[in-house]
Amino acid sequence: MLNINVEKNGTEVIVYIEGRMDTNSSPKVTEELSKNVDGTDKMIIDLEKLDYISSAGLRCFVMADQQMQTKGGELNVRNIPKTIMDIFEMTGFDNMLTII
Repeated sequence: MLNINVEKNGTEVIVYIEGRMDTNSSPKVTEELSKNVDGTDKMIIDLEKLDYISSAGLRCFVMADQQMQTKGGELNVRNIPKTIMDIFEMTGFDNMLTII
């Protein structure tokens, strides 16, 4: 099960992701992140309630980061649970993404 909530504040967007990001749910995350790129200077992805992430989930963040960089914006990830941070560190995503 995956829940996504979006808060917009001017040109800043906060995306809260809760549950599991896997092969089945990642397209939903990609779609939600992509549709919030336009008109956004800063996107913050909050993972406080993320329970699991697969390589498909990680790919969503890379794509969103590339989209934001292409338009001169920034993408930040925050509130990463330890189990998810362990995966970020093993895969090098802790160096690829801006973690706040």
